Amino acid sequence: MTTTFTSLEKLQQITPDQQLRALIDPARVPQHVAIIMDGNGRWAKQQGELRVVGHSNGVRSVRDTLVGATEIGVKYLTLYAFSTENWNRPQAEVDALMDLLVNTLMSELDSLHENGVRLNAIGDLDSLPDSCRNTLHEAIRQTAKNDRITLTLALSYSSRWELVRMVKRLAQAVKEGRLEVDAVNDQLVSEHLTTAGMPDPELLIRTSGEQRISNFLLWQIAYAELWFSPVLWPDFRREHLFQAVLDFQNRERRFGLTSEQLDPA
Repeated sequence: MTTTFTSLEKLQQITPDQQLRALIDPARVPQHVAIIMDGNGRWAKQQGELRVVGHSNGVRSVRDTLVGATEIGVKYLTLYAFSTENWNRPQAEVDALMDLLVNTLMSELDSLHENGVRLNAIGDLDSLPDSCRNTLHEAIRQTAKNDRITLTLALSYSSRWELVRMVKRLAQAVKEGRLEVDAVNDQLVSEHLTTAGMPDPELLIRTSGEQRISNFLLWQIAYAELWFSPVLWPDFRREHLFQAVLDFQNRERRFGLTSEQLDPA
């Protein structure tokens, strides 16, 4: 009787995220997860706060989600942090976001090292303010040798910007005689995108209940599984990530084949 009570007591002490984590098959964890972090502004409005407060609280979600991704063996986590369209927001909000990015990178650097996180960034980084860009490059440099997980921040990024950039580079190479038109294929296109060297995302998550891609990694997510969460980003935690991964593992990924071709038996 004592043993049974003790076992029940231990079971009750297991947190929801631990329960979900125990159900995940480590052999089928997506190697690359991409997240559209949406809902900061609406979260702040619900709290009666300025939008920047939502962005600040979203940093905690980044931290917890990153830890959760590392725990289950995700190797690449890419976060849509700031789009090219976001430059059109009120200047005060843009300035606050840039300051938040700089301060967060400086305060989280030790934690990134401790958790083996290699920082990366994609997007039109030259458009970032000097202080922001310099801090970002320094954080990337200092974490370059970490190899447990790669955290990529999409900053001043849009997929159309990326695709236009790729087309221009390939067109210039053809014009200069360095590339034959017939040599252009899927692999070459991928090698000229900002995500070159990374596997394509297998799972794309968007928070806040919105169900659209918003100009994010359009080429790379051609075969990604999509998972939409009603949770606003500041409330998103690792247990929500684990729910998405469990849903991913319960899907049949056919890549154009039939179920019978995948499992002839």
